[in-house]
Amino acid sequence: MKGAAVCVLMVLAVAQLMVDPGHAITCGDVTKCIGPCVPFLTGTQPNPGNACCAGVNQLKGLAPTTTDRRAACACVKTAAANFKNLNADAVSSLPAQCGTPLPFPINKDTNCEIIP
Repeated sequence: MKGAAVCVLMVLAVAQLMVDPGHAITCGDVTKCIGPCVPFLTGTQPNPGNACCAGVNQLKGLAPTTTDRRAACACVKTAAANFKNLNADAVSSLPAQCGTPLPFPINKDTNCEIIP
């Protein structure tokens, strides 16, 4: 009986790791968060909108550690480099407009290695 209980606990532990493997942030996560902001960031929409601000808030929550913040920063930097028509004022004002300051700037020139 004791062996069966240990097996059940091991299966549950492995299942938990599969569901939540350590909160590693991916560029896919970042894209989902800031994707709704593209119309605002490129100047085709005058305000960030609710979905955009919800994504900015979610992005902040996905990056609680220095490692996560640096990874998120690198993903944002890569994404920003792919858009040649980003409005610099919109980019710099996004966190403030959403009321969610981010621990890293959103732009293609950020040095993500110095993010605390």
